[in-house]
Amino acid sequence: MSKLIRGLSLRQAVAINMIDMVGIGPFITIPFIIGAMNGPQCILAWLLGAILSYADGSVWAELGAKWPEAGGSYSFLQNLYGREKWGRLLSFLYVWQTCIQAPLVVASGAIGFAQYLTYLIPALDDMSRKAVSGTLIILITFLLYRKITDIGRISVFMGMIVIGTILWLIVSGFSHFHPELAFTFPKGAFDMTPLFFLGLGHASTKTVYSFLGYYNVCHLGGEIKDPERNIPGSIFISITGIALLYLLMQTAVVGVIPWQEAKDSPFIVSLFFERLYGPVAAQVATALILFIAISSLFAVMLGYSRVPYAAAADGHFFKIFARLHPTKNFPYVSLLMMGGLAFVFSLRLKMKDAIDAIIVMRILVQFIGQSIGIMLYHQRMKQEKFPYRMLLYPLPAIVGIIVWAFIFFSNSWQMMLGAVSVIAAGVLIFSLQSYLNKRWPFER
Repeated sequence: MSKLIRGLSLRQAVAINMIDMVGIGPFITIPFIIGAMNGPQCILAWLLGAILSYADGSVWAELGAKWPEAGGSYSFLQNLYGREKWGRLLSFLYVWQTCIQAPLVVASGAIGFAQYLTYLIPALDDMSRKAVSGTLIILITFLLYRKITDIGRISVFMGMIVIGTILWLIVSGFSHFHPELAFTFPKGAFDMTPLFFLGLGHASTKTVYSFLGYYNVCHLGGEIKDPERNIPGSIFISITGIALLYLLMQTAVVGVIPWQEAKDSPFIVSLFFERLYGPVAAQVATALILFIAISSLFAVMLGYSRVPYAAAADGHFFKIFARLHPTKNFPYVSLLMMGGLAFVFSLRLKMKDAIDAIIVMRILVQFIGQSIGIMLYHQRMKQEKFPYRMLLYPLPAIVGIIVWAFIFFSNSWQMMLGAVSVIAAGVLIFSLQSYLNKRWPFER
């Protein structure tokens, strides 16, 4: 029988995490972040994103080392809350949400790719950009249609390009750095008013979007070598590296381009290199950003395609998604479904709305659900051994819950209502399924 192969090393796991985290995100969101806080104090939103990543990453590291299985949160929620009752409900809701939000993540990256391509090909109209984003998703699906060991080697190469591009930006920025631009704040920039916290919440939604992916190795838990060591290691190495790069990148950008101008630029990094070195360098930098976007989509689809597979293999989702490729040993049906939905979403969505929906939809069940679950599990299973235990337990989990809740309630009521509606629809479908199958809470 076909089965998943533990073929990814620590280096490859770190590369997969990092290319997932970077992607098109920071290059698209920097203007949104500056605009949300109206000044270079937006660095606080990047710091908050880093703090949240470390806190939440501690939860993921402990869970990933304890249960290194395909599907990540699907497995975690079941084990934390019990496989027959609440854990089955929460894991079902997670898979239900993933089937919507994972293609949204892929679609948002493809839309961002098409947007940045407009810098190189200004003649692209709206229909042409949609054609580009849809074609890109088809290409990524084709690239992922292969063995996990081959994907690991591809990921390391992509990771080198990602880190090299950001380092070029940082070195260039600090070589032409103007402190009066980077550290000139508008009046009242740090007044602790409700407007300040609202702006911080909106900006943090965008920075968190740029950090997401530090947990991708948990989705691939069944394919990681020595997972008790490599899953926590890859999470913290990738968060530390990317956090430093983002903080330096944000500072470098506003040290070259006035923040009043940067907040309205749709091609902020292209403008940055054009300002420093001219149009040819800007075109080269834009091409590298486009390559980074492709790399990120590669990692995102790789990880998320394992979630419906894990649920189906466990008997809690449509059986067809449990199929593995007979010779290449990867969940090809799940991958094709993910690519198909992402293709449809890429033709209909706007970038900014997609980012907000991606974050808000996942907070209650996945992020807060896992943090509460790990504390309840420790309380219930005090003698249980864990291959990795988070430092300063339970502080990281508590910090994560507080910051996630802050971000959730900082968003528009439409986004919050949409997230709750998706959960409610999932509960309804779960209840109907349980009633027909005479399972909890309708068992006889």
